[in-house]
Amino acid sequence: MRVLSGIQPSGKLHIGNYFGAMRQHLQLQTEHNCFYFIADYHALTSNPTPADVAPYTLDVTMDYIALGLDTKKTVFWRQSDVPEVTELTWLLSCVTPMGLLQRCTSYKDKVAQGMSPNHGLFAYPVLQAADILIYNSDIVPVGADQKQHIEVTRDIAIRFNNNYGQIFTVPEEYIIQSVAVVPGTDGQKMSKSYRNTIEIFEPEESIRKKIMSIVTDSTPLEEPKDPEKCNVFALLKLVASPDELAEWESRYRSGGMGYSEAKKRLAELMIDHFKPFRKKRTELENNINYVKKVLANGAKHAKAVAVETLARARKAVGLGT
Repeated sequence: MRVLSGIQPSGKLHIGNYFGAMRQHLQLQTEHNCFYFIADYHALTSNPTPADVAPYTLDVTMDYIALGLDTKKTVFWRQSDVPEVTELTWLLSCVTPMGLLQRCTSYKDKVAQGMSPNHGLFAYPVLQAADILIYNSDIVPVGADQKQHIEVTRDIAIRFNNNYGQIFTVPEEYIIQSVAVVPGTDGQKMSKSYRNTIEIFEPEESIRKKIMSIVTDSTPLEEPKDPEKCNVFALLKLVASPDELAEWESRYRSGGMGYSEAKKRLAELMIDHFKPFRKKRTELENNINYVKKVLANGAKHAKAVAVETLARARKAVGLGT
């Protein structure tokens, strides 16, 4: 089955990106035909500094390759290298009801967080639908909180097919089975916008410092602690073995343990988890031409599919000869 997903080049990728989505993307490529893209068109909705877009794109590409992207099997490209998706966005826009977009919670949430309420942000779901439909995607891996995006895409595809014939594959969501939220150093969801992230490949000493700064409650050392309410324990769940995690849970509930002990062990485990990938990441930094070649090859394969799908959609609506 064809799997499609995208990630925005909005800054250095962090462990929330990895445990929340990237790890699952890399696992899926062993059994499926995966199409993954860097969503630089989508990134423009937040008005990034133009000089940052290209470097962040290369950073995301290097991170994925270093972490295990199979460049011979998985199609990986930059969204803007296949501009056909923007024309399809317009065709889809013409069958998309305003009410459907007005019900999208993502737009409301982002405006509430302070983002400028521009048209791109409002119409984001239509471009996202075009991304999915133009590559004949069967399944789209998303977190449970993103299910609405796929429901909107399905609605748009069905409306278009009802009007013009069976042009698009109607995709299914694939709910990623992972922790609901990866907490940041301040206890909120890990996010670049909150400046509470631990980057995947930042210096190891910086990782230790950030982990030691994670916010915890003021329960005295000698008293029992609730592991399910602790940000440190939530992160331990991501990297500790089941046996070790059970031991930590027992120590939390028994009392006599300080949070600093758990933080020190978390730092060790987190650094060890990503250590095998650091060498590859450094090699890629010294071979940018190869990184660019991966994106160019991916765009070539993606474009071949997109051109064919767009041609069918154009013919269906009466455009062209």
